[in-house]
Amino acid sequence: MFGYSEDQIAQFGLTFGVGAFMLYMVFIIFQLARESKAGRFGTFVLFLALGFGLVGFAAKGVIKLFLAGT
Repeated sequence: MFGYSEDQIAQFGLTFGVGAFMLYMVFIIFQLARESKAGRFGTFVLFLALGFGLVGFAAKGVIKLFLAGT
């Protein structure tokens, strides 16, 4: 499709698509904290609890880069 292989399209979707989805999830967490009037500590707890999976997913990518070497 448009001169790209299936592997290249899948890699693009994984990097940018999942990254955009993660940013959208951060926006959702922020909206949840704002609408519930959670305050600073409540917002911190929401980001800590709900954003923990996002951090783990991002860390997995970084760890894979370090283990693959240069």
